[in-house]
Amino acid sequence: MSTQRIMLVDDHEVVRLGLKSLLEHHQGFEVVAEAGSAAEAVEKALALKPDVILMDIRLPGVSGIDACQEIIQENPEIKVIMLTSYAEDEMLFSAIRAGASGYLLKQIGGQELVEAIERVGHGDALLDPAVTKRVFAEMRKMAQEEEASTFSGLTQQEMHVLQLVAEGKTNREISQALFLGEGTVRNYVSSILSKLSVSNRTEAAAYAVSHNLKSYL
Repeated sequence: MSTQRIMLVDDHEVVRLGLKSLLEHHQGFEVVAEAGSAAEAVEKALALKPDVILMDIRLPGVSGIDACQEIIQENPEIKVIMLTSYAEDEMLFSAIRAGASGYLLKQIGGQELVEAIERVGHGDALLDPAVTKRVFAEMRKMAQEEEASTFSGLTQQEMHVLQLVAEGKTNREISQALFLGEGTVRNYVSSILSKLSVSNRTEAAAYAVSHNLKSYL
């Protein structure tokens, strides 16, 4: 079994000593470096190229997230697990954007931490169970916002016209349903095609269905 080379980054020496003692009891781990600041972490990481870095988010001066981003930009092979005492949404998503492979709360148990390092070292990404639900909730929210934005250029009336187009209605049928003149409906359809950058009613209808237009009416 290959040995995972680990670097510990925390501005509290006692924390680093505790982590080192825990991890060195595991025969598959070797702690090859320690750092107490972001600058020191970047310097040692790029020089020693550890397999996994346990990085405290809150460091004096430059944050652990900034250090993580710099390290991964220079050497994408290095895996970084962010450690924090608090499950803060802003920090969580910043860590993910910075390229961290894991995000764990410091309250994690020793065996759980060992397993997390093993998983990350083998290429997995992981989140502390305490924050997983929030990540998926945020992802769902972002997906919904992105989907809704696909119709943001249309007026409410144009969305109603588009829905009827998607249902296969003719301009005459749409005019009767919405109490509009056929010429007005033609203008609406032309505007919709232009705004959606599609060339015909069939493409507009497919666009409406694929982006679930009905749920926004």
